[in-house]
Amino acid sequence: MYIDGKLQIAKATEPVYLYPQLANRHGLISGATGTGKTVTLKTIAQSMSDAGIPTFLADIKGDVSGVAVAGEATEKLVIRLAGLGVTDYDFHGCPTRFWDVYGEAGLPVRTTITEMGPILLARLLGLSEVQEGVLNIIFHIADDNGLLLLDLKDLRTMVNYVGEHAKEYTLSYGQIATQSIGAIQRALLQLQDAGGDVFFGEPALDINDWLKCDSEGKGYINVLDCVRLVQSPLLYSTFLLWMLSELYEQLPEVGDLDKPKICFFFDEAHLLFNDAPKALLDKVEQIVKLVRSKGVGVYFITQNPADIPNAVLAQLSNKVQHALRAYTPAEQKAIKAAAESFRVNPDFDTETVLTELATGEALISFLQEDGTPSIVQRAMVIAPTCSMDQAPADAKEYIVANDSLNSKYDVTIDRESAYEILNATAIAAAEAAEEARRLEEEAKQRLAEEKEAEKQRIAEEKEAEKQRIAEEKEAERQRIAAEKQAEREAREAAKKAEQEEKERIKKEEAEAKAKTKFIDAALTSASRAIGSGAARGLLGILKKL
Repeated sequence: MYIDGKLQIAKATEPVYLYPQLANRHGLISGATGTGKTVTLKTIAQSMSDAGIPTFLADIKGDVSGVAVAGEATEKLVIRLAGLGVTDYDFHGCPTRFWDVYGEAGLPVRTTITEMGPILLARLLGLSEVQEGVLNIIFHIADDNGLLLLDLKDLRTMVNYVGEHAKEYTLSYGQIATQSIGAIQRALLQLQDAGGDVFFGEPALDINDWLKCDSEGKGYINVLDCVRLVQSPLLYSTFLLWMLSELYEQLPEVGDLDKPKICFFFDEAHLLFNDAPKALLDKVEQIVKLVRSKGVGVYFITQNPADIPNAVLAQLSNKVQHALRAYTPAEQKAIKAAAESFRVNPDFDTETVLTELATGEALISFLQEDGTPSIVQRAMVIAPTCSMDQAPADAKEYIVANDSLNSKYDVTIDRESAYEILNATAIAAAEAAEEARRLEEEAKQRLAEEKEAEKQRIAEEKEAEKQRIAEEKEAERQRIAAEKQAEREAREAAKKAEQEEKERIKKEEAEAKAKTKFIDAALTSASRAIGSGAARGLLGILKKL
C-alpha cells in the first residue's frame, strides 16, 4: 500500500514501511516453500507501482501475472485485512507489461551477441577457461573487422571463419585451438536446440522501456514469463545477469533520488550464482554495489539467504524473512546466520521466531529514514490489492495484444552482420574461385586445342614429308627403271646392230666368197682357155678389182 509517500508492506504493533528514497538499497525476500514469498513480492511491487516506481518481476510459476488484474474481497482476505486494521481497501490491478524471451506469452525480449559479451556468453555455453579465451579472441576479431555479432548465426559463422583462418590470426591474437573451436560450435548448437536462438537478435530490448509509468503516473510492472525459461536454468540466470550488466552500463549516475528509477525482483536467485566462476561473481558483486547510484534497486527472492554469496548478501539492506525450516544441521546453521543478520529486537528471540512464523508472517527489517537498519519486526505482510492468483488467460492475451510496444518489438530485424558479410565474402570467393577455375579450364582447353593443332600440324607435316619421300622414291624408282629400260633398249639396239653388222659382214663375206668363187670359176674356165700364165695375171687383176 502506498500511503503518505511511504510503502506500507506489513503490520506489526505498528505499520512497517519501506521508504521509496531507500528502496534502491536493494533487498532480500526469502523463506521456505509455501511461506508467502510470492504474496510479499506482489505487495511490494504493487506498492512501488502505486508510488510511480517501475518494477521488473521474474514470474517463475506464472502466478505473478495476477498483478495485472484487480483482486477480490474474499471472506478470508477481509478477515485478514481487518486483523491488520485495514478497512479501506482499493482493489485494483497495476499497469503491466508481459515479456517473454521466447515471444510466446509476452513481448519478445532480445539482445545481441555483442551486448551479451564473451564473459556471460561463455557462462551460458558452459565453456572452459581456455575456450572462453578463444571466444574472447573471436569477439576481438569480429570487432576489429567491423563484423556485427547480432544473433547466433552470426556467431556460429564467425566461429567457423576464425577456425578456418586460425593460422592467420594466431600471431596477432594468440593460439586458437581447433578443439576449442569445435567445443564452442557444439555448445552453440546445444543452445540453439534449447531455444536460445530466439533470445539473440534485433530489435534488441531497450532498457528504457522498463523505466516507464502510465498516464496516471503509476509505474509499469514488467513481468517476464519464466515458466519455460527457468527450465533452462543457465539461460535464465545468464539473462538476469545480462540485465544487471545492461542497467549498470547504460544508466547514468544520478545519486540519491526521491524514488528509484526501477526495482528488479529476481526469483530463484540461487540460479544466478550456481557454478558461477569467480570472475563472474566479482562482476555481479560490483554491479550490485554500484548500480544503486544509478537509481536501481535489486531484490533477490530465494528460499534461504545462504543461497546468496556473502559479498552480495551484505549489500541487501531491506529484508523480508519468512519462515525457515530446521530439519538438518545445515539448515539450523543457516537459521542462525539469518537471525544474526538482523538488528536485534529485545522483545523476541529472532532465531526461535524464524521457525515459528506462520504463512504470510515474516521478520522484516527495512532501512529507516536516516538510512540505518530498523530493529527487526515480526509482522504480517499486507495482502496486495491485485489478484492473488494468475491473471486469466484472456485478460493476459488482451494486455499483450494491445500493448503500445508491439510495433517496436514484434517484427524481427535481420540487418547485415557477420553472417551476411562472411557469407557474401565466401560466395564472392567461391565465385572468384569458380571464375578462376573456369579460366583455368579454358586455358587448359585452349592449350589442349593448341597442342592438338600442333600435333595435327606435325602429323600433317610428317605425312607430307612421308608423301614427298614416297614420291621421290617413286620418281627415283621410275628414273632407275627408265634408265634400266633405256640401258636394256640400248643393249638390245647394240646387240641388234652388232647382229646386223655380223650379218652384213657375213653377207659381204658370203658375197666375197661368191665373187671369189665366181672369179675362181671364171679363172679356172679362162685358164683352161688361155693358159695358166695369163690366167694368173688375170687373176691378179681380178683380185685387185
